[in-house]
Amino acid sequence: ITKGGMENVDVFTCEAKGRGLKAVKEFWAGDVIFAERAYAAVVFDSLTHLVCHTCFKRHEKLQRCGQCKFAHYCDRTCQKDAWANHKNECSAIKRHGKAPNENIRLAARILWRIEKEGGGLTEGCLVSIDNLQNHVDHFGDEEKKEMRIDLESFLEFWPPDNKQFGMTYISHILGVINCNGFTLSDQRGLQAVGVGIFPNLCLVNHDCWPNCTVIFNNGNHQAVRSMFHTQMRIELRALGKISVGEELTVSYVDFLNVSEDRKQQLKKQYYFDCTCEHCQKGIKDDLMMAVKEGNEKPSKEVVKDVIQFSKETLEKIDEARTEGIYHQVVKLCRECLDRQDPVLGDTNLYLLRILSIMSEVLSYLQLFDEAAGYSKRMVDGYMKLYHPNNAQLGMALMRAGVTQWHAGLIEAGHGMICKAYAILLVTHGSTHPITKDLEAMRVQSEMELRMFQENEFMYYKMREAALQNQTIQVMPEPAANEISPGIFQKK
Repeated sequence: ITKGGMENVDVFTCEAKGRGLKAVKEFWAGDVIFAERAYAAVVFDSLTHLVCHTCFKRHEKLQRCGQCKFAHYCDRTCQKDAWANHKNECSAIKRHGKAPNENIRLAARILWRIEKEGGGLTEGCLVSIDNLQNHVDHFGDEEKKEMRIDLESFLEFWPPDNKQFGMTYISHILGVINCNGFTLSDQRGLQAVGVGIFPNLCLVNHDCWPNCTVIFNNGNHQAVRSMFHTQMRIELRALGKISVGEELTVSYVDFLNVSEDRKQQLKKQYYFDCTCEHCQKGIKDDLMMAVKEGNEKPSKEVVKDVIQFSKETLEKIDEARTEGIYHQVVKLCRECLDRQDPVLGDTNLYLLRILSIMSEVLSYLQLFDEAAGYSKRMVDGYMKLYHPNNAQLGMALMRAGVTQWHAGLIEAGHGMICKAYAILLVTHGSTHPITKDLEAMRVQSEMELRMFQENEFMYYKMREAALQNQTIQVMPEPAANEISPGIFQKK
């Protein structure tokens, strides 16, 4: 599916939530309910020379636009596809002398399209850009100040010979970007590389335990015949059975926060009070704040101290990661785990956050034997908290499985990779590059597992020989720009 499927949904309005979408027919886990091309999209400022401006894939060698020297593309196909959207931007950058920030570039791309097509309904859209919510009325002083700075920058960048829009309308577009910008990831789904506006997706309401997920697909034009090419798009996919007339929901934020924190985040970022069942009943809050059970149950004071120590440590870890001092990150994690282990339960969020960082950084440092134990504890906790078909859970299982595999724990590694593959078949589909990677890992690890089961001694001998002949593939550096589990990015 390149785009379409809008006949599968109906727009409805209710007093509590405003507009929403409901299913017109029955769906099952993994079904694509609809796919949507971006109305407009741009690459993040920090990655403009590393990511293709058409398909948002990372590439070692990108071709640069010969005129503005700003836009970069994989090849001639991507450059040709981009020209209709890049033409105005190209001359504006040349006139301005430099490219403005991503917000201004996205607003300009939206307004150039509106200048050409008008702000009303476009083909395949259930809602027009004019009718999207901007929440400008809810902005606090800080947000209003940022909006003023963006307005000034936009007016400096916008060419005088283009249609001149009023300040209120430009503010509306900047407000729409502020709360409806959807984060785009690279082809491996591991790094946030850009932001786009998808009007139909904006109609899907939030639920902390949703029945759908949104996945970004970079598209593919490797086939010789263009009829087999697919375009960059988002896909709304069902996580389980959805009945006719049922509302379609996605989660705007990561579920791994207690209900009160999720509610605060949603209020601050999207300006609404969450009334979903999980928030109202505080479902899974007890697990997320779990403490050790048994004879030696810690006192409330001890728990409070450990959580405070965890918060302070996480701040120090952020600083050390930003500076790339990974041995310091490991040291901080060890100290924190020494304090947490006797006090916090296996599903406690603060424990899981430290375990996640520890396993990621140790894998990066190639200390797989040690990383394996931490990643196993992390995914065991995640599986008790996340929805069984949650994409974040799938990605965590994949990373943990690879860590186990590298550590020589082939049975545990293959088991996790199989679980991850089952989840990603639902959340990403069988043709997504990440799922294809995972399928290759599943086949390879299954082959090694058979060898291990037939002759354990020979398996380790061959593994040792293979490791001496080649270096283990380096894990990606722990990313500062890691893809956020939330759906819409806050500027």
